[in-house]
Amino acid sequence: MLRPGGAEEAAQLAPRRARAPAPLPAPRPAAPDVCPASARQRIACLLLLLLTLPARVDTSWWYIGALGARVICDNIPGLVSRQRQLCQRYPDIMRSVGEGAREWIRECQHQFRHHRWNCTTLDRDHTVFGRVMLRSSREAAFVYAISSAGVVHAITRACSQGELSVCSCDPYTRGRHHDQRGDFDWGGCSDNIHYGIRFAKAFVDAKEKRLKDARALMNLHNNRCGRTAVRRFLKLECKCHGVSGSCTLRTCWRALSDFRRTGDYLRRRYDGAVQVTATQDGANFTAARQGYRRATRTDLVYFDNSPDYCVLDKAAGSLGTAGRVCSKTSKGTDGCEIMCCGRGYDTTRVTRVTQCECKFHWCCAVRCKECRNTVDVHTCKAPKKAEWLDQT
Repeated sequence: MLRPGGAEEAAQLAPRRARAPAPLPAPRPAAPDVCPASARQRIACLLLLLLTLPARVDTSWWYIGALGARVICDNIPGLVSRQRQLCQRYPDIMRSVGEGAREWIRECQHQFRHHRWNCTTLDRDHTVFGRVMLRSSREAAFVYAISSAGVVHAITRACSQGELSVCSCDPYTRGRHHDQRGDFDWGGCSDNIHYGIRFAKAFVDAKEKRLKDARALMNLHNNRCGRTAVRRFLKLECKCHGVSGSCTLRTCWRALSDFRRTGDYLRRRYDGAVQVTATQDGANFTAARQGYRRATRTDLVYFDNSPDYCVLDKAAGSLGTAGRVCSKTSKGTDGCEIMCCGRGYDTTRVTRVTQCECKFHWCCAVRCKECRNTVDVHTCKAPKKAEWLDQT
């Protein structure tokens, strides 16, 4: 059982292995000089190269979710040294981190399934979301918060289920306590939220703590919002003892709520996210404009306005809404008017086959009929070619 003191301190419990010094890499041949010798022409050429080179999209630990059980720490792109150390020392926890990554991505896609940006991931892309995360937008704020929450939830659950050797039930819920219904004894196996939060903070925040710029400050704030959101929805479960279930005595424990509650909460935080700018010393935030409210510790924060996500825009990471299914009658974000950005929609008549009129037959089979239902499916039109070229 880990003693309280933080995941970073706990990580020192594992012995360090001596490593042979790595051989020095062979010197690379000098790259050919593609710019002319003239000073003025050379400066112009270098500026042109800087403008035409694509911006680097950093890889992230999020890619662990795509690896499944094949988590090999040295092969995970985007890990900083601290994250790689934790990965090597706690491979069983990394499997939980991978499960958590798949869970929070599914939850993100559920929360935004009716929006232009729908949390789409890119296959075989180490950045997971592509260039859309380069912008310090509301969407980036939500992704950082829910990813941090997903790690807390997965590790906490794995501790209580006995899947990890370094943690188990919460060691702090012992003795007697009371609530609105009266006194009770702590018992059972309370979910170890303390360990989940400590490890998630040490692992997820490691990269941002190295960078120490305004974007890192934003990410750290939203990471913390995600971790505390999981704690917010811990629930008290009890078992009654007494004659005929009279509940004269109760044994209670703390349990995680379904991750959907955390997702719903962070989605509301996304709707009320606060636009901020970093202070001059880079240590805090201030309102982006005079009259805006200040961000609290539970608010998601962002710097940049989001693109409209209407058309394919490679620079912004927008995939556009061409071909997305929309609702002809809805006035919300899933309605064709909003989803298709005023471009109109195509209608296709589709016949769907479903099982219906299912009956149980003794013993022991359920037999159903096949029902055919013809429905109209509406999909957003693609933008005109000239409009698409303007964005790419």
